[in-house]
Amino acid sequence: HIPTKRDASTFRRMSMVAESIDTIKLAWFALTKLTPHIFIDTTGCAFTFLVAKLALCKIVAYVHYPTISTDMLHLVWERRPTYNNASNIAEKSMTTYLKLVYYILFAIAYGMIGSLADLVMVNSNWTYDHILNLWIFARRRTHVVFPPCDIESLLNLNSNDRQRKAMILSIGQFRPEKDHKLQIRAFASMQKLATYNIKHDARLVLVGSCRGKEDMERVVQLRQLTDDLGVTQSVDFVLNQPFSILKKYLSNASVGLHTMWNEHFGIGVVEMMAAGLITIAHNSGGPKSDIIVPDIDGYLASTEEEYAVAMNNALDGLSSKKKASIRRYAQESSKRFSDDVFTTSFKELISTII
Repeated sequence: HIPTKRDASTFRRMSMVAESIDTIKLAWFALTKLTPHIFIDTTGCAFTFLVAKLALCKIVAYVHYPTISTDMLHLVWERRPTYNNASNIAEKSMTTYLKLVYYILFAIAYGMIGSLADLVMVNSNWTYDHILNLWIFARRRTHVVFPPCDIESLLNLNSNDRQRKAMILSIGQFRPEKDHKLQIRAFASMQKLATYNIKHDARLVLVGSCRGKEDMERVVQLRQLTDDLGVTQSVDFVLNQPFSILKKYLSNASVGLHTMWNEHFGIGVVEMMAAGLITIAHNSGGPKSDIIVPDIDGYLASTEEEYAVAMNNALDGLSSKKKASIRRYAQESSKRFSDDVFTTSFKELISTII
C-alpha cells in the first residue's frame, strides 16, 4: 500500500499532472521491490514507462483510452463545456487559452513518454488513430487488439423475439460522460412518436453501478429529470447489481442503448449485441469505427431526435424478418471480440519481444 495525502477532491485542477506524478511514485516503489524483464501497463499510466526504462525493462502498453486526445484539445479550443471542460472555464477566453497551453504541453510530454514503449496494443481503431498522432515514435510498434468480451454466456440467452419485452436497456456506470440525460430525453421524445401500445408498454431500464457519493447524487438528478419529463413511471434504475441480474435484463430487452460520445471501445455495446438486442450506439468512437455497421447489425445516432426515431423504429417500425436479421448479424459480429480472439492476438504480439 502506498500512502498518499491526495484524494479525488484534490484532482480538480492540473489533475493529469498530479495523477501522473503519483503513478511515477507508484512505479518506482514497485520496481525497486521487484524488477521484471517485461513491464506491462494496462491502466493507461504512460508516465510509469520512464521508471520502467530506467530499470531496463521491455515495455508493453495496452491502451484503452489515451490520457489526452486531439478531441479534448478541440473541445477546449471551441470552448464547449463538457464533463472535463467546466463551463466557468469554457466561458472565459483567458482561462481557455491557459488550459489549451496546458493540454498541448501535456500532450507533447505524453507523446514522448509513450514512445518509449517497445510494443503498443490499442483496443480500437479510434484509439489507434489517436495514439498514432501522439506516440509518433512508436507508430511501427502499434497494433489494434480488441479487448476480451464475455460473449459466450450471452449468445444463447433468448433467441425468441416474441418473448422479448418492449424494453430499452442501457448498461454503464453512472458517470457524467455516459450521458444518461440524453437517454432519458430521447426516450421522452420517443414517447411522443410512438403508437399507443408502444407508449404504454415501452420501458427504459438503466443498469449500472455507482462509484460513490457523486454518482448517487447524479442518479437523484436523473430521477428528477424523468419526473420533469413525465416519464417516471416508464423508467427504471437498477443499481449495483451482479452480472446474473444484468443477464436477466439482457434476455428480456429488445433494444440496447448507448450514448457516450467517443467511447474508446464499447464493451457494453458488444454485450448487448451478443445477447441479441437491436443496439443503438453513439455515432463516434469505437462503436462507429469497429463495432456497428448501421442498418445491418445495429444503429448509430448522435442527437436526441436521432435516438428517439431509432428507438421507435427498433420497437415498432421493423418487420419481424428485419429484426431477426439484425439480431443474427449482431451476434455473429460480436464473436470478433471473444476471449479466444483476444488471447490469440495478445500471445502472437508478445512473442515478438520475448
